[in-house]
Amino acid sequence: MKRYAIAGLTAMLLIPALPAFAQNAARTAATELAEKAVATIQKVGVEQACKQFADPKAGYIQGDVYVVVQDMQCKMVCHPLLPKMNGKDMTELKDSNGKYFTQEMKKIAQSGKPGWVDYVWPNPTSKALEPKSAYIQRADEKYMVSVGIYDKK
Repeated sequence: MKRYAIAGLTAMLLIPALPAFAQNAARTAATELAEKAVATIQKVGVEQACKQFADPKAGYIQGDVYVVVQDMQCKMVCHPLLPKMNGKDMTELKDSNGKYFTQEMKKIAQSGKPGWVDYVWPNPTSKALEPKSAYIQRADEKYMVSVGIYDKK
């Protein structure tokens, strides 16, 4: 009987923490995907890399997690799910709360240190506006990579 009580108590304590564990795993996966994308750009160049990023079989699109590349002036270079955005200036792009999130991405990339930007964006899977966090990493002098995850809270 004591075992069941301990197991029940343990479950009650751990279950509320599961979303945090899942979000941590998602952040780690986004970081790793961004690092892989940066390495690909550095190895084959941005044009060839973007072809890979848009190929669902290449492993850079994982459901609602995918690689986006912008130049250091916030011009969209490749967006695998919204190719109509490619070539467009994203400097003035705001989320639904009025946040100029691409400008924040640029600041992080210019700093030379990777980091996160939080904003609200339509989830391509659910079509709903959802909180999103994007991991930003500079690929080289001209390009930055972002990989975003939706907040599953």
